[in-house]
Amino acid sequence: MNTTEAIRQEASDDAASSSTGVKRRIPEWLTIKVPRARDIGSVENLMRGERLVTVCEEARCPNLGECWSKGTATFMVMGDTCTRSCRFCAVKTGRGQPLDSDEPRRVALAAKQLGLKHVVVTSVNRDELLDGGAAHFAQVIRELRVEAPGSTVEVLTPDFRGRRFAIEIVCCARPDVFNHNTETVPRLYRTVRPQAKYARSIDFLRAIKEIDQTIFTKSGIMLGLGETEAEVIQVLSDWKDAGVDAVTMGQYLKPGKGYLDVIEYLHPSRFERYKQIAEEMDFLYVASGPFVRSSYNAIDFSDKFLQGACAAADDGQAAARPARPGPRRLELPLAVQ
Repeated sequence: MNTTEAIRQEASDDAASSSTGVKRRIPEWLTIKVPRARDIGSVENLMRGERLVTVCEEARCPNLGECWSKGTATFMVMGDTCTRSCRFCAVKTGRGQPLDSDEPRRVALAAKQLGLKHVVVTSVNRDELLDGGAAHFAQVIRELRVEAPGSTVEVLTPDFRGRRFAIEIVCCARPDVFNHNTETVPRLYRTVRPQAKYARSIDFLRAIKEIDQTIFTKSGIMLGLGETEAEVIQVLSDWKDAGVDAVTMGQYLKPGKGYLDVIEYLHPSRFERYKQIAEEMDFLYVASGPFVRSSYNAIDFSDKFLQGACAAADDGQAAARPARPGPRRLELPLAVQ
């Protein structure tokens, strides 16, 4: 299946029958325009030529066409096989291949060739590695600083099994944005992310700021899995206490048969309400909408608060600063160590 066909399949997969055999109609606000093959071919050819993987393809992101037609993509390093089996994710599960030591260089060269102003790098979970792949992330950041010195860098990492030294490795490479997704509310973790812990993810975000307060942090959740409004607000509150700067909220879309069913398609007005609540909590940046994904349009944050910081300084304005963690309220038996 080529990329364009995969995008077309996205909507039909999500409307596929659930375990009860009842088909759910996709609401009109979740229709997407399929891009022309020539609009995305250049990015696809570059990725294949450099033997690189994108999360856009592996996770069957509905925004692939829009992003690729603009010449942007989110690099996924350390292979295409994840050691975890989250029930919402289309990335295949298994034991990964040995790390490719030349991959960081190729990522940097591809970012340079695409002329990216903001580069997003994510990965599969590699739980068999002592540092979870933290050193690989750090090397990607360093290569990007050499090959694309004018670009800002955002990393979206796994939880490294709560190992603080691994977080320190990435922080020492100085990404501009350090993203770690919370994905869902605490009550649904056993169903949605059985190999992860909510408290660990919140403390992971806090640990970044404890290590380096100059790094912006970011996290996101999917909606439509059966969470309540009160539970979403609690996640926002926990993020705020952890010093998170930027938050994203988007609609969960079932990537195919065998994955978690969509419990609810939230109307865009609900996303707007959550955005208003988050903005009232004084997060630096909030993206909330049906098609919002953690790395979707990530350059918007860069333009406003990273690239835009220089312009603000030139105009005599104070640049935005990363938030600091608030009082610790969670009991964290599995906290970052």
